[in-house]
Amino acid sequence: MKRYVIIGNGTAAVGCIEGIRSVDRDGEICVISDEPYHVYSRPLISYYLEGKTDRERMKYRPDDFYRKNGCKTYFGRRAVSVDTENNRVGLDNGDWLPYDSLCCAAGSSPFIPPFEGLDSVVNKFSFMTLSDALAVEKAVTKEKRVLIVGAGLIGLKCAEGLCGRAKSVTVCDLAGSVLSSILDEECASLMQKRLEENGIEFMLADTAASFDGNFATMKSGKTVEFDVLILAVGVRANTKLLSDAGIDVNRGIIVDEKMRTSADGVFAAGDCAEGYDSSLGARRVLAILPNAYMQGHTAGVNMAGGDEAFDNAIPMNSIGFFGLHAMTAGAYDGELYEEKDEDSIKRLYVKDGFLKGFMLVGRDERAGIYTSLIRDRVPLGEVDIREMKKIASNTIFSSEKRRKRFGGVV
Repeated sequence: MKRYVIIGNGTAAVGCIEGIRSVDRDGEICVISDEPYHVYSRPLISYYLEGKTDRERMKYRPDDFYRKNGCKTYFGRRAVSVDTENNRVGLDNGDWLPYDSLCCAAGSSPFIPPFEGLDSVVNKFSFMTLSDALAVEKAVTKEKRVLIVGAGLIGLKCAEGLCGRAKSVTVCDLAGSVLSSILDEECASLMQKRLEENGIEFMLADTAASFDGNFATMKSGKTVEFDVLILAVGVRANTKLLSDAGIDVNRGIIVDEKMRTSADGVFAAGDCAEGYDSSLGARRVLAILPNAYMQGHTAGVNMAGGDEAFDNAIPMNSIGFFGLHAMTAGAYDGELYEEKDEDSIKRLYVKDGFLKGFMLVGRDERAGIYTSLIRDRVPLGEVDIREMKKIASNTIFSSEKRRKRFGGVV
């Protein structure tokens, strides 16, 4: 009977378990996680703060998921070493778990810059895990002023979650616009406007430089007083465990299209892995939930002796604030097609006969069609380009193409 070990208990780990079980129904699966919780959907932690969900509804799989899949769980335990010569994983309590195939799905951790005086701040938090959300929930009351450093996805979802729970919420960022990694300035301004309409304040092109207790000194020289500090500057892939084992890493753990690392029998998936971005034609970490699941499933199938490849990953995001939604995917490179009004923007990028990327803000469209065109590298000669530009629908394909792609739907 084959022995599988999975380090991590998030989306990629679930994909890995289900991938293994699609091939091998009997092998032993051990799941190691330093978090003590049943697998949950991390994007929901801001909705937990808002009171829009609870811990039960945050679960990513049912309570009997591990039992039904024959998993032995090591929750609240941390993997501290990987011995590739003897095929075993060391735990923080001194135990060793042997493996025939190992998947590292260890995710990422907050990046905390070396701010001067940060140790003097008592109430400071990250916002990536359920434990973070529970700690923030205890610390924030309607009398507390919150300062969030970082206007990216994590920082803004935290701001939305705290709106109404705190006296004030201020977000600062060195970038001149919100969500600068996924939106251009004009699209970002629409999102910022919606956030400001709901009481969130911004200090952009400015950020904290140092701290003294409950006071932040900004790069501009301004001083901001706060009661609770949230650090959402960025994240880094958790690569140290495998790099210490001599496995090749860059910004993430380097994997091929089958999620194999440079060590025999060792795979990696999810936010800690660096795979191929087909929209760029280059490697990079794609810390996105759908990609994490697909990478994990691919790793699991191949760990169990199957044959699966995942070589068409692309960056994509779907996020909303106070009812205004944004969807993006691919690369913003090529000829631009645009539609916009005061409440919405649609941007499509076409290059060399392919749809390369898109931004949709405030648009109610089936963006999955656009995502499929990018991921599958569908030549635009096969679609009605004028129809494609108007709306994302399967009607952009001919009847024959629809039958082939959608199983007879015309």
